[in-house]
Amino acid sequence: MTNKYLVMIALSLCTNFAFGQQKLVKDIDFDGVQDTVYLDAETSEIVCRLSGTKFKKISSKGIDESADFVHIGATKNGFECRINWMRAGYANQFRYNKALKKVQLIGMSRYEFGNAANDGSGESSVNLLTGDYIGDWNYFDDLANKGNGELIKIPQIKTKLLFKQTFLEDFSVANYELYADSCSKLYEQAKARTKLLKTHTKS
Repeated sequence: MTNKYLVMIALSLCTNFAFGQQKLVKDIDFDGVQDTVYLDAETSEIVCRLSGTKFKKISSKGIDESADFVHIGATKNGFECRINWMRAGYANQFRYNKALKKVQLIGMSRYEFGNAANDGSGESSVNLLTGDYIGDWNYFDDLANKGNGELIKIPQIKTKLLFKQTFLEDFSVANYELYADSCSKLYEQAKARTKLLKTHTKS
């Protein structure tokens, strides 16, 4: 066997191993039979094959991320697609809706480490079934601590964020972007309130 073929086999094994790491085997539709969920490395689509639909391919829209950044993992009642970068990331949680017989997006979360001073660091989540949003964020105040700067914790944000019902077939990165934009606005509003309160407290 030539070196060329040995290299090709090695590359194939590495590719299959990496792809295999993305496959989740779990009973998603609660019928006692194992189903599979995985990320299509070529299309960046989340794919479900459920026993209840005779393992017919159900896929999301492309999520515009390299497979190197994406992890498909199990949750208590379903699965999640988690995307992690160097200093930020987000996750989308899915669960099978028995009544509608569809895989539904039920929650989203995100985190940020912010810049070197951790300005804008924190995390948030939203329950799409109830609309409950919780955000724990920080900002760096350059003028605090006698001008040396200080990381300030913003009081926990609890509010309602309502989004339309979304199923796996309709899911794309646009769903997360809408959530991230809403989350950023809540952060800026809470940051402004916290700054104002600190100013009044000092005076």
